[in-house]
Parts: sequence; structure tokens; C-alpha cells
Amino acid sequence: MTATIDRGSATSLVRPPAASSPKPATKKPSRFTTSNGKKAVMAVTGAVMVLFLVGHVLGNLKMFSGPQAFNDYAEWLRTVGEPAVPRRTVLTLVEVVLAAAVILHMWSAISLARRANKARPVKYAAKRKNQASGYATHTMRFGGLIIVLFLVWHLLDLTFAVVNPAGPAGLPYDRMVQGFALERWWVTVFYALSVIMLGLHLRHGLWSAFQTLGVGNARARQGLSAGAAVFSLLLVAGFLAVPFAVMIGVLK
Repeated sequence: MTATIDRGSATSLVRPPAASSPKPATKKPSRFTTSNGKKAVMAVTGAVMVLFLVGHVLGNLKMFSGPQAFNDYAEWLRTVGEPAVPRRTVLTLVEVVLAAAVILHMWSAISLARRANKARPVKYAAKRKNQASGYATHTMRFGGLIIVLFLVWHLLDLTFAVVNPAGPAGLPYDRMVQGFALERWWVTVFYALSVIMLGLHLRHGLWSAFQTLGVGNARARQGLSAGAAVFSLLLVAGFLAVPFAVMIGVLK
């Protein structure tokens, strides 16, 4: 015996799904507000500051050529571009670019640090023994603060000469010699500490830039790391040569 089922009457109407309302378009973040954008800002501004440091240390080493050579170099910095542009125009532009690079570098570093803290609000139960949590993090954080404080003092001492024994009327060579005189040993100690911090900061910054570029080869990483260390060491030695030469009487 066969049972007949009326499928047509048993099947219910299937209503089409209601059209979902379109989601509001989210504003695309600016390229410079992303982590990669801020890292790019740090890399570019860091490169600007490295170029300045190289030129600065080469200029400082002219102290060993004698007072006339160093004073002529200091005067050239203020007259470069004349008569095409007024006196000190090029130097002022360099100072503006350098100041902007320092401010943007600090802004990107602070922003990235805050973003990292927000992404990991709970600290690790065990301390991680790696470069990020070792000396490098403390060097980049506290070393950066020491460098900023030193920069303020350096400008007051050797640029504006308001705290320099030679005074604003003193010649650049005399400011350097009197500024690092043996009786002002504490200035030389502060200078040395700041320059060493700068070297550590630079070494880690160069290595971080290589990592950002995606250097994957182990041998290449070792070579770049060694190169960054040697470059930073040479820069520190160049900056420390003048104040210690003044202290021991080689420059006077």
C-alpha cells in the first residue's frame, strides 16, 4: 500500500533575506599615522641627523689644524651661499631642517612606544632576555632624554656662548678651548656621557633600520650589525677627540 504526500502543500514559502544596510565607510588612516609610516619617519629623520653628525664631527676635527683654520671654517658656515643669498641663509635653513628632523624623530618614537604599550597592557610574567627588552630599550629611552638635555646645554655653551667663559664675543676656537678647560672637567664628563649615549642610540637605530628593511640573511645581518657598531664607535671617538685634547693641553 502506497501513501501519497502532497509536497506542494507541505512546503512553506521561503522569504528572501532582508537586504543588509551598507556599513558606513571608515576613514582610511593617514600613511604617516600607521606604525610603518612612523617607522619611515624615524628612518628619514634619523638619516638627516646622521648626515649632520658626520659633517659636525669633521668640522670639529679642524680644531687640530689650528685657530685660524677653525675660525675660518666657522665663518664659512655663516657666509656660504654669499652673495647669491644673504649671510647665514644656508646655515639657518640647515638649522630649521635639523630642528624639524629632531622633533619628528621624537614624535614618531614616542608614538610608537605608546602604541606598543597599548597593544601589550599586561607585562610578561617572566622577563624576556632579548635586545628589545635589554640595554637597547633603556638606551633609546633614557639616552634620548640625556641627548636632548645635552643639546640644550651645547647650544647655550658653544653656539650662543651665554654659559661659555669666552662669552658671545669670543672666537669659535677660544670658545672650544675655554669651554672644555680642565677646571670645567664636569662639562667634559657630561659631554662624554652624552656622546657615548648618542653612539649607543645611533648603533641601535641603524640596526633597527636594517631590520625594518627586511634584511633576512644571517651573514648580512652580522655584517650590518658590525658596520653599525664600527660607524658609531668612530663617530664617538671623533667627537671626544677635541675635548680630551683640550683637557690634556694638546689644544690650547
